[in-house]
Amino acid sequence: MSSLQYYVSGLIFVSTLLGVGGFNGYYHYISNQCRFTPNHLSNVELIYSYWFNKAEYIQFNSTVGKFVGYTEFGVHNAEAWNKDKGLLANWQAQRDRYCKPNVQIDMDDILTKKVEPKVRLTMGKPSTGGHPAMLVCSAYHFYPKMIRVTWHRDGQEVTGNVISSEELADGDWYYQTHSHLEFTPKSGEKISCVVEHISLSEPREFVWDPSMPEPERNKIAIGAAALVLGLIVTAAGFIYYKTKSRGRILVPSG
Repeated sequence: MSSLQYYVSGLIFVSTLLGVGGFNGYYHYISNQCRFTPNHLSNVELIYSYWFNKAEYIQFNSTVGKFVGYTEFGVHNAEAWNKDKGLLANWQAQRDRYCKPNVQIDMDDILTKKVEPKVRLTMGKPSTGGHPAMLVCSAYHFYPKMIRVTWHRDGQEVTGNVISSEELADGDWYYQTHSHLEFTPKSGEKISCVVEHISLSEPREFVWDPSMPEPERNKIAIGAAALVLGLIVTAAGFIYYKTKSRGRILVPSG
């Protein structure tokens, strides 16, 4: 098989043999894998393995066509099982019965999966390269892996003073990437990060607002939220007061 492989895997059987009081036990399980290359789904390889305490001791490989032992116990069992032609034929047939249908289903799901990137544009700390400012454009939680992130100043793409990371695995099939632009700010200019991805119908532009530092914008946002909340509480109190006032009966004093 090629070094570029995908696989469908499953846990077949798990057993735990515990010692006295449930401690110092032994862990035994059987696993199967369907290995394949994305461009040749018909060339599927079944790997059926027996494990004891995280050590694989015997394996059936559909390409090899027989069991192979990796420990003394595994070699002993492999020699015995390989004499059973019916057993070997059954496991060889499992590649067509189990692997091929599942490989096609999983590949169809993978190839049609698209997740839009979540993009953040922030101010970073510049290096000692002579530029006083640096912007960071970060794209998170996207799939598939291929993505293009570019910088633009006043509508023109910037190629100098740009450092970008590779697409990094983010877990659960997702990826992230980060692009850094070091620059010297100019009055009235427009700086933006443009993200292109198959999940987007067109390139998406994220414009940097240099009017005030990011911490100050956060303070204003928090202050505005507190002001709105205060107005809501005040209005609710006023309405409650007016409602109670309508229900009072004034009695003249003598």
